[in-house]
Amino acid sequence: MPLTKAQKEEALGAIEETLEGANTVYLTDYQGLTVEQATGLRRAFREADVQYKVLKNTLLRRAMEARGGFDDLLDELNGPTAVAFTNDPAGPAKVLKKFLEDHDLEIPRFKGAYIDGAIYGEGSLDVLAKLKSKDELLADILGLLMAPITNVASALGAQGAGLASVIQQISEKEDS
Repeated sequence: MPLTKAQKEEALGAIEETLEGANTVYLTDYQGLTVEQATGLRRAFREADVQYKVLKNTLLRRAMEARGGFDDLLDELNGPTAVAFTNDPAGPAKVLKKFLEDHDLEIPRFKGAYIDGAIYGEGSLDVLAKLKSKDELLADILGLLMAPITNVASALGAQGAGLASVIQQISEKEDS
């Protein structure tokens, strides 16, 4: 049964709201998945905190055109399209890649992605899957910030360490 005009407007508003709240949008072609596989894929996305929805291409196109910045992805809005929305640029790619490897499949096919204003084409899935997540990047930054403090604390905690010895140990660690 076709959607009424009011239902279409409501759906369009919901898609626009979702686009507004996510800095990452992945497009996939899910045609050929069994119900069991599709359910498993949805579960994997949900566990990764990624919204994964099958949307009407015309409504998604209208929402993307209204928001702007998706021009290079609009050509991919043909055939069955499922969309992943998130704020973790690598999350959907990792889920897709793992799903494809675990099930030895070629579907869902990655059509493209929009990440913080940049468009990635269908050959970019491997590169996107190798990106570090936001949490991994924050951990790396925290580790870098904590390293000098850890060096000073370990030097001060050394037995029999005088001020000259502490300064020498710190300079030796910085030189290496």
